[in-house]
Amino acid sequence: MQPPTRNPCSPVMQVDPRHVAPGQEEPMGIVVNGTDVDPPDDPRVSLLDLLRERLQLSGTKKGCDQGACGACTVLVDGERILSCLALAVQYEGRSVTTIEGLGTEGLGTGGALHPLQRAFIEHDGFQCGYCTPGQICSAVGMIGELRRGVPSHVTADLAAAAIPCSRDELRERMSGNLCRCGAHNGIIDAIAETYAETLRAEAAE
Repeated sequence: MQPPTRNPCSPVMQVDPRHVAPGQEEPMGIVVNGTDVDPPDDPRVSLLDLLRERLQLSGTKKGCDQGACGACTVLVDGERILSCLALAVQYEGRSVTTIEGLGTEGLGTGGALHPLQRAFIEHDGFQCGYCTPGQICSAVGMIGELRRGVPSHVTADLAAAAIPCSRDELRERMSGNLCRCGAHNGIIDAIAETYAETLRAEAAE
């Protein structure tokens, strides 16, 4: 570990961000698609930039960079977040899954496609494909919200033990992920085919 260093051009003491003072804990890593990754030295680096620029996981897209389009959606411990609005250091000790890690063994290791990825292909749930990784990650996280009984703006019965996987629910819950090509009908068809029957069976148990 390097000790604090002084900038000769400034009277202010500068501390190497990797320096750990006595009594402090070593920083935890971030688990990305099952691999432990060191957090960035610069605490201002967004999770999106860490994924794209340092880890070369270009599936996660930079769209608006303002949290408005959903192209940068990834999963953190199974919940969907907008990585352009998240600082990477916030996710030390947590598990991040990108589109590259969604397959049964992760696409980077030659694993099979996730069922939702196959459904997007079958239902033409994309055209240019730029928003597709965010759409798919968002849909996987959204289904988890449905299973936990998290209501949306269009949920009729807030006290219901199970929320129906209706097209209205899916459209509302996916409304934060924009597709400028207009492939929304195919996107909803793909999600419904992948999850609707399973969710109905779970609700009946």
